[in-house]
Amino acid sequence: MFLFSQSVTPAVRSHLDAQVAFLNDMSKSWSRSIQNVIDANIQLSQTLLEESNIAGQQLLTTNHPTDVISAAASRAQPAADKLRAYQQHLSRVVADSQVDLARVAEQHVQETSRTARTLADEVARVASEETQNNLRTQHDTIRNFRDPFQSGSVHRGNLQSGANGADGAAHDDTFRGSAQGGLNVGQQQGKSAAKAG
Repeated sequence: MFLFSQSVTPAVRSHLDAQVAFLNDMSKSWSRSIQNVIDANIQLSQTLLEESNIAGQQLLTTNHPTDVISAAASRAQPAADKLRAYQQHLSRVVADSQVDLARVAEQHVQETSRTARTLADEVARVASEETQNNLRTQHDTIRNFRDPFQSGSVHRGNLQSGANGADGAAHDDTFRGSAQGGLNVGQQQGKSAAKAG
């Protein structure tokens, strides 16, 4: 059983629209950031592949073992420069991503907060109305439950028949004791004695 109605109120719809817009913009920003990191990684891998290809060609074309060491050493410095450039580019990408995410959050935080306040007010109002309705219903139920016992006549004991006496007519409106049939106690004793005799 749900506490609130199942219909979508305008406050819920506007809050959900604001949340969806915020999440869409955040996912676009994350996608751009990831795409930039992937592009940087591809560029680094292409550069390192070219460098290793050039170094391999130089190693294959050398005739002396000392030329191999000098060719490998000459290629180490450009590779280190490429890695440093990659690291700087990656730092820029991360910084730009943080700025972009902060901008998106700043754009949407006011609208999302406003719709959240509206939704909270709507939920509080509906909850208050439901509480009042439930209290009224409980109050009416209790009052209806007590009404039959608040009539002018006093009924005490275990009433299983409406008659008080042998003729079945009530002598007054007040019952005292246990009346389990239409006979008086004296008549019941007389019948008991007649059966015994």
